[in-house]
Order: sequence, then structure tokens, then C-alpha cells
Amino acid sequence: MKKRKACFFLLGLSLLLFGKLSLGAVRLPALIADRMVLQRDTELKIWGWADRDEKVSVHFRGKSYLTQADKEGSWSMLLPAQEAGGPFLMQINELAVRDILIGDVWLCSGQSNMETPIERLVDRFPEINESNNHMIRYFKVPTQSALDSQSEMAAGGRWYSGVASEVMNWTALAYFYAQQNYAHTGVPVGMLVSSLGGSTIESWISQDQLKEFPLLTLDRPALDSMRLAQQDIGLRDWIKLDWNDSSWPTFQVPGYWQEQHIDRKGVLYFRKSFELPTALAGRYAKLYLGTLIDSDSVFVNGHFVGTTGYMYPPRKYTIPAGILRTGHNNVTVRLRSTAGNGGFVEDKPYKLVVDDNEINLTGEWKYNVGVDLSLVKSYLPRLNNLKTVGSGLYNGMIYPIKGFAVRGVIWYQGESNTGAPQDYANYLKLLIRDWRLSLKRPQLPFLLVQLPNYMRKKENPAESGWAGVREAQLTVARQVPYTALTVNYDIGEWNDIHPLNKKDIASRLLLAARKLVYGEKLVSAGPTYERMEIKDDKITIFFTNVGGGLASQDGGTLRHFAIAGKDRKFVWANAIIKGNSVVVSQKDIPKPVAVRYAWSDNPAEANLINKERLLASPFRTDSW
Repeated sequence: MKKRKACFFLLGLSLLLFGKLSLGAVRLPALIADRMVLQRDTELKIWGWADRDEKVSVHFRGKSYLTQADKEGSWSMLLPAQEAGGPFLMQINELAVRDILIGDVWLCSGQSNMETPIERLVDRFPEINESNNHMIRYFKVPTQSALDSQSEMAAGGRWYSGVASEVMNWTALAYFYAQQNYAHTGVPVGMLVSSLGGSTIESWISQDQLKEFPLLTLDRPALDSMRLAQQDIGLRDWIKLDWNDSSWPTFQVPGYWQEQHIDRKGVLYFRKSFELPTALAGRYAKLYLGTLIDSDSVFVNGHFVGTTGYMYPPRKYTIPAGILRTGHNNVTVRLRSTAGNGGFVEDKPYKLVVDDNEINLTGEWKYNVGVDLSLVKSYLPRLNNLKTVGSGLYNGMIYPIKGFAVRGVIWYQGESNTGAPQDYANYLKLLIRDWRLSLKRPQLPFLLVQLPNYMRKKENPAESGWAGVREAQLTVARQVPYTALTVNYDIGEWNDIHPLNKKDIASRLLLAARKLVYGEKLVSAGPTYERMEIKDDKITIFFTNVGGGLASQDGGTLRHFAIAGKDRKFVWANAIIKGNSVVVSQKDIPKPVAVRYAWSDNPAEANLINKERLLASPFRTDSW
């Protein structure tokens, strides 16, 4: 027995000591963890949480850095720019972060094609199973959508290496890009993937940037006011024994709200005081509260004694010994009715029973309103767009990582916006500006993946939401500095919105990065429409990015050019390369006015390239 007591004492003491140590422990975001990659050649923010005013020291690569938590327990510090290398150890107070690499970090975002699991590609690319690259790392930001900006990401994120035992945790495009980038630069690569299948671009843009789109913006004052109205103002204090309810109006029990002129829906508190002789104090007792409408929680002298979730059951609650006291006592009922006619049902018992003694609880009670649902609902007309409001994924999946330095962004999204492509260019410009502001990088490079081909081929030229999004992506790449576009309409799958050839998309992204990010002098884009000239029955199209000259991808005649006259009806056209231009005509259109190229959901047959074998981007000369 003595040994057992000693064991319990030691266990309790160790728990007490552990608890005290845990209170002072530094806590880090999931991103700052074993196997992370930090961006080279730029200041690095390291941040976390600790006790209020706690001193925090960071030791890294032979140097120490000191800071202190603020009054809310948050702390951060900036480390000077670091050269590529690793692995390294970082010591943060009592925490050790191991196997850190310094290299290039890429923020990858978008929808399902950005997060296609790598396991889907193993049959096509069996070399994945033999991956053995510990110099590339991967982190998937856990899914979290929120109306408000979140300081912490959702739980579950961790860094993985590119070795075979961990590679199945990767997404496909991130893996192939990391492999190719590392092979080209010899610098460690970190892929930070924050994406969600089916997401629209609007959900990735902050509210500050969406002000010109009323359906996407949140009425913040209305939401804040509604949240305040939803708060139960009585829950903390109105259940207390000594709460002064003398100024509260009265209510007769039994009875119903509307019969006693209470025109409210929501939560009301009802308090009844009673006196108890010394002989009954501290005794076990039973409380009978008839039947209540609708749901209730009941407190005696501030102690919770029971709850019922709906109106029908009789309320019979036990009061444990030690709660009742000599003299003044109190019963408080927290009663909720969403229909607005709550109450205490008639011809039911309302009493307290202590041994053989009964205290009658009918008659006059005091009441007050804890939650007024009518006030809550008054804000709903101003919040009727909560299902369509933007920014949810920005708040939950970009804002929490904005302090983590990156080399650039890879954006692969647009499928969910093909139903309304007319606003996509504006959204994409806002997103780029938004993220550059959030990440404090005004020249942050963006690599854009133009949508691949999808769905059945059309026999005749037709309108296309997919073509509209591709046009928007091209427009942004031409108008916004420090962006680049990859063209991919030859590697999609007509019957699968998730094409498996992510390896070639990664190759094209790397080519764009080599010029935009790494400053190499090379041709990284295919022919891009510049202008047209109409002469007689022909339209001549001029291009930029012609590289070594224009060509046909398969050596055959050019395909997927369409031409229209004033009737705006497009038909397939003849197209011939002439120098660095293409001459388009159709014998049945004597006075053409517009040309379109690769303008369809699935323009896989389009074959205009430059001699560097880079595809011409889809385009149109009209704005119909």
C-alpha cells in the first residue's frame, strides 16, 4: 500500500512538473518543422507562439538570434539571407528542428489538377517507385475555408522527402517539377502546395481585393453584429446564485411566452429564488420542472444539474449533496425556443423535493433575454451571399503561410471558372496583386498553367468557356509583369479532366522559370498573337515569340484556324505560313473580318508552333 501511494505521489508530481514545463514551451507552425526547405538569398521569417513575454532564442548555422513573445504570446524574428545548402539544425529554445535545407521554395496552388495524387501516375511513370531524391521536399497545406483570416493553418501538415518511402504523399505536378528543377539547378527544392479540387479562383483572393464584386464581398459589419447578437449574454453570470435580478421583469410559472407578452425567439433565462431551512441544507434533492418548451439547461445555485434537448420529456433533475444551502437559494432555467412560444407547460409539477419536504416553485419568476434570434435574423438580408462570398481559401490556406518566403508561384486553376470566363482575367490580376502584397514580394514570379484540352472535339467552330479561360490566362501573362504562361492543349485527355501527363507540364513550367526566374536567355514561349491585317479576301496574322520561325508541329497543313465575315459565323479556314506570319482565308468568305485559332474546348489538332517546338497560344482577333 505504501509503495502504491508513493507511485501515485511521484506520478502526480511528475504530471505537475510536466504541466509547468509545457506551459512555457515554445510552439511552432507546422511549416517550421523537420525536413523543411527555407528560401535561399532572402530574409527568413521564423515565428511561433509562447507564454506572454517569454524570451525566445534561435540558434542556426553557428549564430544566435533573440526575441520575446508579445502580450498575446506571438513572436517572430528575421534571419539574414542564407546560401543554398544543408542539411542543417535549428534550435528554438528547447525545440530542435532537424534536416533543414536551404534552396528554392515554390508555392503551388489551384484546384484538382494541382493536387492530383502521384499514385495515379505510377503505371505511366514507373520511375516514381524508385525515387531517391532527399534534396526535394513537399508540404501540403491542409484544407481550411474560413470567413475570417486564420493565423494558423488547419492541423495535419508535414514535410515529406522525395525518397521512395515518402513519395506517395506527394502530388504529381509538384513532384515532377521539383525533380526537374533540382536536376537543372542543383539547388534543394521545396514544394509548398496549397490547393483544393473544385475550387474557384474567387475563393483564393482576399476580401480587400474583391471590393468591386458585391456578390463576392462580405458585409463585415453585419457579420460582426450578427455574431455579437448570437452570443448568449447571460451564460456566464445569470446562472450565479448572487446575481442581482431585481430589475428583471416577472413571469408566472406555469405559462407561455406569448400569453405573457414576450414576443421573442431565442434564449431566455428564468430565475426563481427560495429559502431553505438549515435542516435541509446540503441534502441530496430532486427538482421537478414539469415539461418545458423547447430545450433547457438548468442550474441550482450556479451548479449545472441537467439538460433536455427537446420539449416532450418531463424534467426530473437530481441535485447532488452539498449544493443546497441554508437560507437563500436559486434555480435558473436557460430555455431556448426558436419558434417563439416557449414556456412552462400547465398542469405539471414544478417543485423541489428534499427528503419528504416540498418547496413549491410555481408563481412569480424573473426573466431576461440571453439571445434574441429576431435580432440575429435581422442581419441575414445583408448576408444572403454567404454561400458565394469569396476569400474562404485565401483566409484558411494562404494567409496562414504568408510569412514563409518563396521563390515563385505556380498557378494551375480555371476549370471551375469555365462557365463564366469573362471575369477570369480580372480575378487572376487581383490574385497576383493580392499575393504579392501578402507575401511582400512586389515582383513575385507567377508561372501560369494554361488549361489543357478537354471534352469531345467539335465538328465545327463553336463558343467555348475553356477557350475563354485560356484567353484570360494569356491576357494576364501579357499584361502583368513577372508572369509566364505554359500552353498545354496537346497533352490533355478528352474524357478526363485530370490528364496524367503532369511530367510534360512540369517541363514547360521549368522552361518558363529558366527565363523568368533564373534569367537564362532562351525561347520559353510559343508564337503569340500580335496583330492582324485584312487585305481583300485574306487576313494576315502576325506573331511575337516566333523564335527560329513558324512551323507546323507535324509537318502537315495548319489546322484549327477559323474565319468569319460580318455575320460573325466562323468556319474552318485555310492557313499558310508566310515568313513570320500566317495568311488565313476561306473561299466562301470574300470579306473576312476576324480569325480564331484553337478556339474550342479541345483543340488538340491545332498545330502551329515555332521551331523551338513550342505551341502557339489560342487566340481570337474579335471580342464578340
